[in-house]
Amino acid sequence: MSKFPKYIAEVSSNHDQDLDRIIEFIDTSARIGCDAVKFQLFQVEKLFSADTIKNMPSVMDRKKWELPLEFLPEIKKRCVEKKIQLGCTPFYLEAVDELAEFVDFYKVASYELLWLDLIKKCAQMPHPLIVSTGMANMDEIRNAYDTAAKYKKDDLAFLHCESSYPVKIEETNLAAIKYLKDQLGCHVGWSDHSRDLAVILRAALKWDAEIFEFHLDLDAEGAEYSSGHCWLPDELENAISLIERSKSADGIHDKFPGKSESSDRNWRADPSDGLRPLKLIREMD
Repeated sequence: MSKFPKYIAEVSSNHDQDLDRIIEFIDTSARIGCDAVKFQLFQVEKLFSADTIKNMPSVMDRKKWELPLEFLPEIKKRCVEKKIQLGCTPFYLEAVDELAEFVDFYKVASYELLWLDLIKKCAQMPHPLIVSTGMANMDEIRNAYDTAAKYKKDDLAFLHCESSYPVKIEETNLAAIKYLKDQLGCHVGWSDHSRDLAVILRAALKWDAEIFEFHLDLDAEGAEYSSGHCWLPDELENAISLIERSKSADGIHDKFPGKSESSDRNWRADPSDGLRPLKLIREMD
């Protein structure tokens, strides 16, 4: 599991093609406790078919969301300085090679889960691979898993998610996390579109999600923030802190007097007469 970051901040389209803003995303992600920051590498002309672009010219508005390739060296440099992993989602085959020298892991998005050629190419790289499963049924997920598992074993993870933005809590179906673990036998996590602390804690404490991916915005000014699924830094920092703090409550699989209880043990009711403290203490007085 050490190959995978536990907490991933997904910048998505909130960077505004601004390198200074991107650096702030990296710094903020590291500061609030994320193990990785993730970007997306796409070109609109390679994301949509020519007919779609012709019939729906508004999709070209997404050009301003593209991550400039020339930013990658500076992004990598800053991630190294901040000791935070760098991940990226490639949306065209050539992007896998373009990212290879910079990223610590690849992520295949839910919308590309059916594109087995992309999954195969990512899986053939030496980097760990994470695949999101939003909208997919189990047959489609199994096909994606089987394609990747030919090349990946312990360095393969799948994320349960619901690809609505934001997703309603009653539609998160977190039990699918355990189901995917049972069915696939690989690392499984939760890619969040809920922006709901209750969902995050349930995924962590009830269903043992191993990886968490959060959409992050810095200031409520990012391109995706208005959709309602992006966390702000203080919200995400609190969520991560609560998950990590909860671990200290686990203890061990045994029952014994706690350290803080030891001084009160003799002040329990004596079994002979039901009065406090134990007679041993009374006799000492």
